[in-house]
Amino acid sequence: MESIIGHEDLLRELRSLAASNDPPHALLFAGPEGTGRSTLALEYARLLNCETLHGGPSVPAPAGMFDDEVMPHAASPEGGPCRTCRACRLISDGTHPDVIRLGPGDALCRPRSSDSGHARHPDSRDIRICQVRGLIELAAKFPYEARTRVILVDPAERMNREGANTLLKTLEEPPGHSVFVLISAAPESLLETVISRCRRVDVRTVPRGVIEAGLALRGVGPELALRAARESHGRPGKAIAFAKQPDLMDDRLRLLDRCARVAVQRASERISRVPSMVENWRQDRSVLLGELDAWEAYWESRLRFAAESGDRGDARDALRALDAVTLGRADLQANVQVRLTMELMLLSFPRVTLSAITSEEVPASHA
Repeated sequence: MESIIGHEDLLRELRSLAASNDPPHALLFAGPEGTGRSTLALEYARLLNCETLHGGPSVPAPAGMFDDEVMPHAASPEGGPCRTCRACRLISDGTHPDVIRLGPGDALCRPRSSDSGHARHPDSRDIRICQVRGLIELAAKFPYEARTRVILVDPAERMNREGANTLLKTLEEPPGHSVFVLISAAPESLLETVISRCRRVDVRTVPRGVIEAGLALRGVGPELALRAARESHGRPGKAIAFAKQPDLMDDRLRLLDRCARVAVQRASERISRVPSMVENWRQDRSVLLGELDAWEAYWESRLRFAAESGDRGDARDALRALDAVTLGRADLQANVQVRLTMELMLLSFPRVTLSAITSEEVPASHA
């Protein structure tokens, strides 16, 4: 079983919460994409249900042994889950019947009995109220086999307002055998009343050296581990993806080259890029989010270059551009109109008269 990269402080906090007599009934894992929010959420599900930690059934004996003999559990590392019992294995495989993930689409859809014309919506971009009703109905039932049912809402910011308001009462008076885990890259877009009912866990970026060491433990070669850690900008999930598919890093360098070309363009030329950005968001949101990551790396490099050369004007411009990228990403996650969001971001960028930063110089290490 591969270990979690970084976040030792959060792991200690989650172990403490799960071991308490009254663990929180709702958590909010908030942080950028790729930092490990979902991985930590699944670790919390294991902590709540690990049979070794909670004295549950033993691991079944292998074939050929006597029926009344069982294999001992593996020792749990530093109070963590054993990762070998049935509950841990099912959670890791994504097949545990009591660890439920709710996202956009039509999973758990429960239309009202009077709504005979309710159409299925597998391609929905939002988590709808009919899904929230199904979630609440499920949460009220006893788990099939788990000690605690864990319901993951990911991404939580995609709940529409009606659905979020419907969930509030259950968050206020939750059943004792179910825990809600909300996962969000844009927690500011959630209802304040929802946030206030959750124990917030902020998942931040991880130092480059920690990511590099974590990749090495997974058997990644030193050169690839160094490059993947550097290119990930503190996001272990991205680093793992880069290590598995190094071509993704080459794609990122091409994006950085494009950023450098766009940065020297006039406003009208920049705006001409917006329709393709909107189409990318419509077809695969990760493509546009990856482009925003590239813009962030580009302006960070401009900022470092300005700092090294002592050019305060360029440094201020780069900081404003980074703020524009941050705002653009938050607006996308909050479902603000994509065209207007991207137009505002591109027009907020200063015009670079001489592109001193090339793809070979971008990005620098994350420390």
